[in-house]
Amino acid sequence: MPPPELTEAECRRCGTYIAGLDGRYACGVCGWVNDHSEGHRRLPRADEDPDRPAKGRRRPKQLPGPPPEPESEPGSGPEPGP
Repeated sequence: MPPPELTEAECRRCGTYIAGLDGRYACGVCGWVNDHSEGHRRLPRADEDPDRPAKGRRRPKQLPGPPPEPESEPGSGPEPGP
């Protein structure tokens, strides 16, 4: 599959000049995203993705997140300013 083509357009919501790949766009200003079906060519299947992990390779284990912070009680924080 050939490499993606860099394409440019105007955001349909806010008018910002945006760039995308193969006619697929996402605006960083207003959050508008066009539908994937509007692209200039089909998206690759998972088996065509060069970044796909090799068969038999498992996902890495998720590391545990930080412990939840205790909730503060009213009046225990800093006093509001004048």
